[in-house]
Amino acid sequence: MDSHSPLIAVVDDEASICRALLRLLRVSNYQAVAFSSPLLFLESLAARVPDCVVLDLQMPEMTGVELQQRLLLLPEPPPVIIVTAHDEPKTRDRCLALGAVRYLRKPIESDLLVGSIQQAVSAKRNGTTLPTDATAGSGP
Repeated sequence: MDSHSPLIAVVDDEASICRALLRLLRVSNYQAVAFSSPLLFLESLAARVPDCVVLDLQMPEMTGVELQQRLLLLPEPPPVIIVTAHDEPKTRDRCLALGAVRYLRKPIESDLLVGSIQQAVSAKRNGTTLPTDATAGSGP
């Protein structure tokens, strides 16, 4: 992995999810950083905006939807992939309406997540827009 590898931010309050996703992303040749708090993630944006954000919905301090709305205020918002254990159609529709490129249920299929990140990063670098997709994860 070199310094030109895309930076992927994982924002999830579950430490085990963060560890697992960091391992997956690093073996997939991404730079990866995890945040257990939406507020810590927002503070990090002053240093560098990631190339993609993998975002949980159910967190203390603020919801994933609220954080996604905050990201839209950036001059160049990063693509967002939502991951959640609580799939609710109304929330899914809201996230996709706000521009999430994928909405995945936990547990997440590794290949599906990595492929979604690859598409999102590629589209961002090429200045193209991906259609949103409510792809189900491997959960029930």
